[in-house]
Amino acid sequence: MIAEDTFISPRKIFESMSSAVRIKVKKLVAEARLPRYAHVGEYGDLAADLYASEGLTLEPGSTVGVSTGIAVEFPSTHGALVEDRSGLALKGVTTLAGVIDPGYRGEIRVVVTNLSPNALEVKPGDRIAQLRIVQRIEAHFDEVESLGEATRGAGGFGSTGV
Repeated sequence: MIAEDTFISPRKIFESMSSAVRIKVKKLVAEARLPRYAHVGEYGDLAADLYASEGLTLEPGSTVGVSTGIAVEFPSTHGALVEDRSGLALKGVTTLAGVIDPGYRGEIRVVVTNLSPNALEVKPGDRIAQLRIVQRIEAHFDEVESLGEATRGAGGFGSTGV
């Protein structure tokens, strides 16, 4: 049995976890906005919004790099993934090539493709993508002659009937 004075609430655990990672952000242009979580706390967002720092028209079928006007410094233990915003994805706009390594210090540019038949106007300050912070895990890859058995086996694309 745990003594009452040693109990740590889930909220305290969340607060200590969320405050553990500090990310330095440098504005490269005055108009740039820092990444921001729309919802914070115990049931907050998984990723922070990234904002366009310049306006542009995303033509149908085009792929462009959208400037955010910021550079970041992650601790060596973390990096980030750039992810779609669901509202833009519904309009046919998707992100590509979204891995940011801990050692990268250049501007975060969001690579987006417009899959829709309509042009999309992006204004400075528009939310263009999401930044999901991830812990860096360095794996070691060992070559083997065979792999262990698993229920799924080699079933891949469409193997679940979808």
